Amino acid sequence: MKKEIKIPDIAENVEAGTIAGILVSEGDTVSKDQAVVEVETDKAATDIPSPYDGKVEKIMVSEGDEVSVDQVIMVLETEDDESAGEEEEQEKEKSAPAASEADEEKDKSGDSDEDDASEEDEKEQQDDEEAEEDEEVDEDEDEDEQQEVKKKSGKSLGEDIPASPAVRRLAREKGVDLSEVEGTGPRNRITPEDVESAKKKGTKGKKEKKKKEEETELPDFSQWGDTYKEKMNTVRRITARTMTSSWQEIPQVTQFDEADITEIEAFRQKNKETFDKQGAKLTMTSILLKLSGFALQRFPRFNASIDTSDDTLIMKKFYNIGLAVDTDKGLMVPVVKNVDRKSLLEVSAESADLARKARENEISPDEMKGGNFTISNLGGIGGTSFTPIVYAPQVAILGVSRATYKQVYIEDEFRKRLVLPLTLTYDHRVIDGADGARFLRWICDVLEDPYALLS
Repeated sequence: MKKEIKIPDIAENVEAGTIAGILVSEGDTVSKDQAVVEVETDKAATDIPSPYDGKVEKIMVSEGDEVSVDQVIMVLETEDDESAGEEEEQEKEKSAPAASEADEEKDKSGDSDEDDASEEDEKEQQDDEEAEEDEEVDEDEDEDEQQEVKKKSGKSLGEDIPASPAVRRLAREKGVDLSEVEGTGPRNRITPEDVESAKKKGTKGKKEKKKKEEETELPDFSQWGDTYKEKMNTVRRITARTMTSSWQEIPQVTQFDEADITEIEAFRQKNKETFDKQGAKLTMTSILLKLSGFALQRFPRFNASIDTSDDTLIMKKFYNIGLAVDTDKGLMVPVVKNVDRKSLLEVSAESADLARKARENEISPDEMKGGNFTISNLGGIGGTSFTPIVYAPQVAILGVSRATYKQVYIEDEFRKRLVLPLTLTYDHRVIDGADGARFLRWICDVLEDPYALLS
């Protein structure tokens, strides 16, 4: 019996991905839970397992293809025909009224497709009759729906939407607009499965159409010289959408400051070898991760998220910090969880391991979830400062640039000091300018004098 393998729900808020690798070939025998393809999403790369034992009859996708949740990617030929047939029969009995004896005889004798269509029509007629009572109860609601459809298309509901009363009632319960649903039943009739599918996809189609209409039309660049197109990978596409959304929806302010890290750098150099021996790497980033955990406890609004649906702040009592990592595929942000409960050694080891996983494409979706605050360190590359963009639904992000030596006036004389530029971008709906300045200054003070933690 033929069985379809579909893209499952990979992770929260992940609706699509790209086929990064196909792990089997047509004709191969696969076992249940064996990985058959690798899919790359905005969260991470993950293997899709086969839910059945069987032989690969057809592969429906190629490497580099974009796929979405519930899309068929492979067809298997399985051996358990009899039991599978019984399962299908049970499903039919659950989802539809029992067929008449004559219909059963037709089904057993293998009638033509035309007979099957007639049988489907009869079943839908039965559904209509069973739903007649519900339709009378919901008559006022149907009239409202008809009026809405008339406004949109100039036609009544019955003329414009081929759906039974039971399907219409299901659509109302699910909040699905039937005028936007494409039917897959006989003569394009809308089925309950079509409604469920439309509910799952939501209004993505409408949003994408509106987005296309709003996009600026590009000129023909080839009139000025040679061009070529480079397809954006999944990470790059998701980053583009996320950053655009954050920039459009969040009123962002960036605060600049500098920290004298001469003493903390001396501490780092002194203890670097000790950390290395224990499998950890003591870096300025790991120090800032641990320090930011203290800062978020002292300034709780920086650890919050805004809920615009009811104008409230979600205050969090856990301290998870994202670490922006530069990879070949683009920017990825693994999360170091519960930094307040871990030692500097543990934070150093975990952050280094997460960064390695991200660069080697081994990071899991769970390791990139749950961040409340993010640190982006470009000091290893260069630059004097930059303005990072808040990663919604977080409300702040810390940017770190390259430290340089400067002459600093201390106790009536200039001294050579190592100075670290820091930038803090925050959501001005949640955080006032004065609070932003205090937060960043507090981090600078503790970097310059760790005993400030005690004050």
